[in-house]
Amino acid sequence: MKLIGKIWKKLPRSARTRVARSVQPKFTVSAAGIITNEKGQVLLANHVLRPVSGWGVPGGFLNVGEQAEAAFRREIKEETGLIVTDVSIHRIRTFKRHIEIMYLAKTTGKGEVMSREITELVWFDVENMPPEMSLDMQFLIRNALQPND
Repeated sequence: MKLIGKIWKKLPRSARTRVARSVQPKFTVSAAGIITNEKGQVLLANHVLRPVSGWGVPGGFLNVGEQAEAAFRREIKEETGLIVTDVSIHRIRTFKRHIEIMYLAKTTGKGEVMSREITELVWFDVENMPPEMSLDMQFLIRNALQPND
């Protein structure tokens, strides 16, 4: 094993990168967010490509070399025209070969559909989210926004 380590250290960085990428599984990363307004409502988007109902939090994939929070802010601005504030990481979870970074954030304004990926953009009370939205997403939002008693 020491011999392999010595060889590894002598390889050029580009060669080490190629080897590492050839033996490690590929994955995708997205940044999405539970965004609230001044009324405490949550912003939900009806996504064209989201399975089942389409309803969920806004967000999207990171570009190569992009930091997660920057991607989250970019995606929200591109999709809704909104600027988010008070951004903090809520959780990171994985689904097979996908990593999802979920943020909490606030904004003001209504927002508007600015992407072909979204058909509707609506502010919902946490107690009145679309019933056809996945129960997992509903639970995630409620857990994040409603204080534990």
